[in-house]
Amino acid sequence: MTVKSVRGPRELPLAAIPLLFSIQQLIEGVVWLTFRYEAPLLNTTMTHAYSFFSHVLWPVYVPVAVLLVEPPGWPRTTLWGFSAAGAGVAAYLMYMLVAFPVVSRVTGQHVEYVSPHFFAATVMSVYLLSTAVSPMVSTHRWIKIFGVLALASFGAAYYFYARWFISVWCLFAAILSLVLCAHLLNHARRTPIGTT
Repeated sequence: MTVKSVRGPRELPLAAIPLLFSIQQLIEGVVWLTFRYEAPLLNTTMTHAYSFFSHVLWPVYVPVAVLLVEPPGWPRTTLWGFSAAGAGVAAYLMYMLVAFPVVSRVTGQHVEYVSPHFFAATVMSVYLLSTAVSPMVSTHRWIKIFGVLALASFGAAYYFYARWFISVWCLFAAILSLVLCAHLLNHARRTPIGTT
C-alpha cells in the first residue's frame, strides 16, 4: 500500500520500509521454524539474513530514506551526517557479523541473538542516532512521530526485554513503520501527481 502511494522516486525508499520490515519478520518466522524442525543449516542462514537487516541495513537505510524526502535546508544537511554515521556503524557491524558469526537460540520463549562486538555502548549510540533520532529532524510530522516512537520503543524493549532486545525492538519497529504509511497516504492526498 505504501509503495503504491508514492508520488515520485524519492519517496520510494521511505515507502519500502514497511515492506522491508515484513520481509525481516518473515525471516524471523523461518528462524523460529528451524528450532522446531531441527534445521541447523537453515537456522544459520536465516539468522545471518535477519542480522543483516537488524545490524547492517537499518542504520544506513533509514537516514538516507528520510534525507531523500526532505526539502533543502538544515535538516537535510544534518541527515547527511546521520547517513555517514549510519554507514560507518553498519560497516563495523558487518565486519563483526563475519568475524564473530551470530547465533540464535530460544530462551524464555523468545529468540535470543548472540552477537558479540566491542565498543557496544558507542555502537548502540550511533545506531540509535541513525535509526531513531534521524527521523526526528525531519520537517514531515509523521516521519518525526515515527522517530519519537522508535526511540520510545527502544527504551521499552531494552528495559523489559534486554536479553531479547534485537528481536523485540525489531518487532516494535515493524509495527511502528505503519506510521510511515500514514505519512505517505496523507502526502499522496495533498500532492499532485509528478511532484514530491
